[in-house]
Amino acid sequence: MTISFKGQAIRRLLTWIKVKNDLVRKFFVIWYCEIGENLSESGYPVSFTEFRMSNRQKLSFVFKYQVQHVLLLIPVYFSSVYLADLDIAAGNVAGIQTSSLFYLTIGNAVAHQVLVWFVFRFQLVYNLFTRMFGRHDLNTWLFIFFPFLILRPVLTLLTGISDFQSLYRINAFSTIAGGLLLIPVGYTLYSVHRYFGFKRAAGGDHFRDSYKNMPLVREGMFRYSSDAMYLFAFLLFWAIGILTGSRVVLALALFQHAYIWVHMFCTEQPDMQKIYGSH
Repeated sequence: MTISFKGQAIRRLLTWIKVKNDLVRKFFVIWYCEIGENLSESGYPVSFTEFRMSNRQKLSFVFKYQVQHVLLLIPVYFSSVYLADLDIAAGNVAGIQTSSLFYLTIGNAVAHQVLVWFVFRFQLVYNLFTRMFGRHDLNTWLFIFFPFLILRPVLTLLTGISDFQSLYRINAFSTIAGGLLLIPVGYTLYSVHRYFGFKRAAGGDHFRDSYKNMPLVREGMFRYSSDAMYLFAFLLFWAIGILTGSRVVLALALFQHAYIWVHMFCTEQPDMQKIYGSH
């Protein structure tokens, strides 16, 4: 009787709003009626072939290597704080102190990578975003992902302006060195756009079989490393530190570059093994 009354109430609510909002409809249909397994038959995309795992195995994979993630984050964080020596950082930008910008930059990076872990693993194992957003799942993720990504260099640059020349005065050598670092950064971004695609780079293979079935990219900067985005693109943070002469930004560059490899080994690499197997 209770279930019948609940079902009638849900149907009346859907009738009242006339099911004009596609997102609301999908939420009620997928979660109330529990037909998430039939998304492809209903016209929704499927992230990829369902992994045959027990509920315990799925939950275990969601948290795989995340204890190591935290244990590696701790020394990387405290090393960066020590090298930044925030006690003598006296600058500010628009009234925001250098120390505040430092912690905002680190907080954004940690939030970004924890969010990536959560979405990647729950999408991979439970098709979370596909169940919630249907065919808009990947675009919804891109809308969330890229602001965090863009904020990483923006906050780093603001920190460099606030902490300008705290380590040394800008000179021809530092300008040339910083400029040279921007070359592999620029070529890596071009290679991602030209050969890899930003949707795929943001984790498209967690959402679509079509990305999973694409061949490995060996052109552009990926000719030198399959991890070109992590190895070369993150030189941007070092370039900002060198070009601004900022001790705090160089400490942030160390944090950003080291922490992205924590993400690589603790989150992305296990995901790639699950998605691509031995290929």
